[in-house]
Amino acid sequence: MDNLKNNYCVIMAGGVGTRFWPMSKTSRPKQFIDVLGTGKTLIQMTFDRFLKICPPENILVVTNAIYKDLVLEHLPQMKENQVLCEPSRRNTAPCVAYANYKIKEDNPEAIVVVAPSDHIILKEDEFVHDVAMAMKAASENEWLVTMGIKPSRPDTGYGYIQFIEESVYSDDNRLHKVKTFTEKPNLEIAKSFLESGDFLWNSGIFIWSLKSIMSAFETHLVDVDKLFRQGKGIYNTTDEAGFIEKTYAVCSNISIDYGIMEKADNVYTLAVDFGWSDLGTWGSLYSIRSKDDLENAIIGNNVMLYDTENCIVNMPDDKLVVLQGLNDYIVVEEENTLLVCRKEDEQQIRQFVHDVKSEKGEKFV
Repeated sequence: MDNLKNNYCVIMAGGVGTRFWPMSKTSRPKQFIDVLGTGKTLIQMTFDRFLKICPPENILVVTNAIYKDLVLEHLPQMKENQVLCEPSRRNTAPCVAYANYKIKEDNPEAIVVVAPSDHIILKEDEFVHDVAMAMKAASENEWLVTMGIKPSRPDTGYGYIQFIEESVYSDDNRLHKVKTFTEKPNLEIAKSFLESGDFLWNSGIFIWSLKSIMSAFETHLVDVDKLFRQGKGIYNTTDEAGFIEKTYAVCSNISIDYGIMEKADNVYTLAVDFGWSDLGTWGSLYSIRSKDDLENAIIGNNVMLYDTENCIVNMPDDKLVVLQGLNDYIVVEEENTLLVCRKEDEQQIRQFVHDVKSEKGEKFV
């Protein structure tokens, strides 16, 4: 893997995945769950995917400190110093800044891919090819590259990237300069985006050279950069944890999209189609799971359905469940919690979790 020695990967694994409640809970978020029933959890699938792109010692996982042991349990190949523990949630920009300085101590020439730990990629070979292409482009140019997914429907749950039609890279005509970023639009606007043909879904997968992203922080997120720069000489030593504790206590809560990608003028997107899903909701899991004749996606060995269609049912194997007369519902049981919710109302699950927390306490969330 000598030719890949400058390739690094940062896996972001600090989220709770509230919209996947009750399967995803604070004690075990969805990245640590075998959501697809493959025998591998989402974070294990993500790690394995990146082994084709960079050496195992060049993979870092950034997570909340409470999940450090879970990460090491799920990824026994990793050494402790490859797990970057955040003492509190501060969104993605501090997470990237922390990883930047950690990698710089190791290899200032690094080319880095940053990706969430809980996404699904159905066409892995195409993914590896596309990431390699983006890393090559990022190593030759001072570009901040984001993977843009060709949209298959006017989805209101994703951010959108508008790109300039002309191609900018001779090795791959799918690489375009970004014109604008748009946060989750309403249905009417999402439909117009699809019709225009120059919009992609924002996957949240980024590729850049370490030099380019650190330069972007110095320009657009000066305060955040200054905080993490003070740790020079402390990273990869026994004082790192104490320094990070202090830094996160005063660091602002800001996303890499808002803090840098929407402001920088050297942002590019590679238009890809590698079977991506951010697996953000029960509906997105429903869309990729196999279905029965009545379009029900069933997980569980003892589920019996009558006059029921278009549902996603997720039950423990030892639980007998009989459902009658449901159409377009989510039915999920996990430990001490049962959720029955219309698929079209799945965005309300976050509110359900908030209400459960305030009325019933932490043990159910």
